Amino acid sequence: MASAKKVVKAAKSPKTKAKSAPGKVQTKKPGTPAKAAKRGADVVKADPTLFDPLTPGEVADALRTLTEDRRVSSMAKVGRYRVLCTEPLVVKPPHWMAGHRLARVVAYDYAADRCVDACVDLDAGVVAHLEITRAQPMLSRDEEALATSIAMVDGRVREKLALGDVPQATMHYWGRQTSDVAFSRRSAAVIFGRPDGHASLVAVVDLLDNQVTHVVPAEMW
Repeated sequence: MASAKKVVKAAKSPKTKAKSAPGKVQTKKPGTPAKAAKRGADVVKADPTLFDPLTPGEVADALRTLTEDRRVSSMAKVGRYRVLCTEPLVVKPPHWMAGHRLARVVAYDYAADRCVDACVDLDAGVVAHLEITRAQPMLSRDEEALATSIAMVDGRVREKLALGDVPQATMHYWGRQTSDVAFSRRSAAVIFGRPDGHASLVAVVDLLDNQVTHVVPAEMW
C-alpha cells in the first residue's frame, strides 16, 4: 500500500510543479495597474466646466475663428452657408488639446455643396481640426422651417393638397437614383396630411435653389 501511495504522489507532482512555474505566476503585464490608476486620476482631475454648453460669446468666437481660416475663406466670402451645429467638445489625455475649451462647428457650404466639420480651440483661438467632405449632415431646424415654407407656397403643392392637409413632418432626403436631383443636391422632403390621419402628399425641396423639384402622392413615395 505504501508503494502505491508513492506512485500516486509521483504522478501528481508534475501538476504541482506546473502550477508553481515562475513563468505562469504573473498573468498581468507589469505597470498595468499603475497606468489604470493614472487614467483614473486624469478623469478625476478633469475640469467639469469643459462639458458646459457653449455661451453665445463662445459660439460667436468659434464662428469668427472658423470663417477667418483661409481654407474656408471662399465660404465666408460668398456667405451662402448655414451653421448646423455648435457644441462643446472634450478630449482625453494624453491628447495635446486635453484641458482646452473646444467647440465643434458643423456648417454646410451651399455655394460649393460641401460639409465643413471643424474643431475650434477657443483658448488658443485657432482651428485645430478641419474636415471638408461631400457628406450630408442632418437638417438643422432652420432648414426644416425653410423647406416647409417653400413647399407651402408652391403652386403645384397647393393644387394637390386636400382640405385640412397640413405639414406633418420635414426630413432630410437623399435621392436613391442618380437621375434624382436630390441625389447630388441637399434636399428635404416635406410630408403633408391631416393632423390625425395618414400622409397624403410629399414635396421634395431643393435647398440649394430653394425650389420644389418633385410633388408625389404619399402612397407612391
